[in-house]
Amino acid sequence: MESPLVSVIIPVYNCERYLAAAIESVLGQTYQPIEVIVVNDGSSDRSGAVAKSFGKAIVYAEIEHSGGATALNRGVELSQGEYLAFLDADDLWVGDKLTWQMSALASSSQLEAVFGHIEQFVSPEIDSDSSNFVVQTKVSPGYHKDTLLIKQKSFARIGNFNPEFETIDFIEWYLRAVEGELNSLMLSQIVANRRLHQTNTTLSRPQYRVEYARVLKASLDRRRKLNQVSAKNNA
Repeated sequence: MESPLVSVIIPVYNCERYLAAAIESVLGQTYQPIEVIVVNDGSSDRSGAVAKSFGKAIVYAEIEHSGGATALNRGVELSQGEYLAFLDADDLWVGDKLTWQMSALASSSQLEAVFGHIEQFVSPEIDSDSSNFVVQTKVSPGYHKDTLLIKQKSFARIGNFNPEFETIDFIEWYLRAVEGELNSLMLSQIVANRRLHQTNTTLSRPQYRVEYARVLKASLDRRRKLNQVSAKNNA
């Protein structure tokens, strides 16, 4: 029997320096077949040219600059695979990522998604002794889009990424997944490497804390509403 197709979505915005390495880390996976979808979110640099240099090895799409969530959702629309995975354009996958995760999914028909550990590294062009790039936890459980492999139908059950959130689209999605009781597993292996460099300081962006507070409040409101409905039904 043929192995199921995995669609891998890479959104990119002005990341020409690192994009090729990200794509190569996907194309070099020990698991096949894979479909690599690169969605250019209106980049003003050569990101589009870098992606197109891979020719028919990838599916390439362009959108007007709308944010990472919109680019991710466009990639999902284009995907043909039974499974979905995601990778930021400045990060890398470990070569056996999909092999390990597909094996885990095959071991249980009830399992919907698999995560793995993530390792942070300072990009080689950066002074690793710089105080701006101190890695507090080098390896950690990766509740992050880079590490996720999920069944297409399970992703559809949880819903798309929310374009309202520019800096924490995955956190918002993951909270909905938890509320939706997504059946997931965390592997012990490192499956992705997160690059630290000069332009990915998401945590320092002013809107991060504002968006984080909004996401937490929305999650609490949804849970409170569900508890009220449950209490009413059990009365």
